[in-house]
Formats: sequence, C-alpha cells, structure tokens
Amino acid sequence: MSEQADGGYRDFQRWPPLVEAAFWVALTILNTVFNGLVAQIDHARTAAWEPWVWESSSALLILLLIPFVRMVEWRWPFRFDTWRHSLPWHLLASVAFSLIHVAGMFGLRGLAYAVVGRHYHMGAWWPNFGYEYLKDIRSYFIIVALICLSRLWLLRQQGEAKLLAAPYEGAPVEPVERPERFLVRKLGKEFLLNASEIEWLQAAGNYVNLHVRSRDYPLRATMAGIEERLDPARFVRVHRGYFVNLDYLAEIEPLETGDARLQMRDGVKIPCSRRHRAALRERFGRQD
Repeated sequence: MSEQADGGYRDFQRWPPLVEAAFWVALTILNTVFNGLVAQIDHARTAAWEPWVWESSSALLILLLIPFVRMVEWRWPFRFDTWRHSLPWHLLASVAFSLIHVAGMFGLRGLAYAVVGRHYHMGAWWPNFGYEYLKDIRSYFIIVALICLSRLWLLRQQGEAKLLAAPYEGAPVEPVERPERFLVRKLGKEFLLNASEIEWLQAAGNYVNLHVRSRDYPLRATMAGIEERLDPARFVRVHRGYFVNLDYLAEIEPLETGDARLQMRDGVKIPCSRRHRAALRERFGRQD
C-alpha cells in the first residue's frame, strides 16, 4: 500500500470531528466539576468562586492543547512496535505541553481576578515547575492513552480492503476485472473475503466501505470504479452512494417522495433513490 494511501486510510480511521470534540468537552467538564468540588472542600476559607477559577482555567488550557497532543501522537504513533522510538519525542512534547499549560492558566487566573478587582498572586512558579510538570505529564499521557484506545477500538470495528493484485508471473488465479475475493487487513492480519459475503457498499470520500457482518472495510476506490468489478446478478446500485447485495435485502419500504427505504437482514436501513427504485422492483418482478 502506498504512503499516500496509508495516510488517507489513517485519516479515514478517525472519529467524526463533532463526535471527538463532544467527547473531549464532556470529559473536560466532568473532570472540572469533580476537581472543583474537591478544591472547594480543601480551600473552604477562600471565596467560593476561587477554586472554580483555578480548576476551570487549568481545564480550558488542557482542552485547547488536545489538538497539539493529537498532532504529536499522529507524527510519532505510540504503539507496541514504535513506543521506544516515539517516547523521547513525547517526553519532549510533554515539557512544551506543561510550559504552555502553566503559563496560560496563570494568565487566565490573573485576568479572572482582575475582573473582580483582585490581584492573583502567582508566586515564583518557575522554581515550582517540577511540581506542575509532574501533574502535567500525567495529563499528557492520559490523553495519549485515550487517543490510542480510541484508535484500537476503531481498528477492531473497521479493517482495510484492497483488490487482489495480478501475479508477476503466470495467469491470475481469478478474473481481475471481477474478483471473487478481496484481500482485507484487520489488526495487522490479512485474510481473504468472499465478494458474495459483502452485504452492502457505501461511498466514503475516496473510499468505498465494504460492509460485512457489522464490520466496515474501506477500499480505496470510487463507486464508478467498483461498479465495474461487482457481479450485476448480485449487486444493485440503489443510490449514488450505495450498492446492496440482493441476497441480504429483506424489505423494500416505499416512501411518499417516490424514494424507498431498504431494510437489510442485519436491520440496517439504506436509502434508495426514485431513479433506482423502479429498476430494483423489476428485479423482483414487482410493479408499482
């Protein structure tokens, strides 16, 4: 697989941006509330709002630094086979993370105190940076661990597919124009996937998702290109972004708009445009 294709596949494996952002925001809010309550108990003699300023300023800076951690982890992946090479870079990044975090949260606290007419006593934070760094390196690697765990979960849900290449010598073991099998990779292992096992296909940017038994295998191809390689007796295009395997189609539900909704055997519902609905019903010998 080329470097360009591998990079595109890594981008494909990410969570949707809104889902990922919502996760980090929700986690930050929960952590801030918990830490704020603890700080308020520990500093009962201070004004009630002060512990919340301390915790929220720290949490906001960490939230803003998450894209930086993601960028570092993307550049130097922290995995079982790469961690020795990546660890020095992550340690260096954690120092930058801590410096930005400490300077930023002290600035926000000073601003918050100024709003209420008070002065925030930062003290000599540089001599105490070691204490702050011990807390920040823990936060940094917790973020890295969550990123790695989310990637592992996605890899368990998804795999990668590609067409079998023609051999360098001799005749191909199957027609390359309409392959009966795809080579798929999942969690570092490769195996063959029968084309007949593909339940439906969905366009996803520069990829086509092959859906098999509740798993998605992205194949770097276009819908027009993959259509030429599918058996027309089994696969039917029902939407500009979908093909379905007729063997796994359970029900056709007509809609008032003239479109239809297809229910597959696994319960998934797929849109069917008006343009393709009539042709699909003709395949079953049914008329409107």
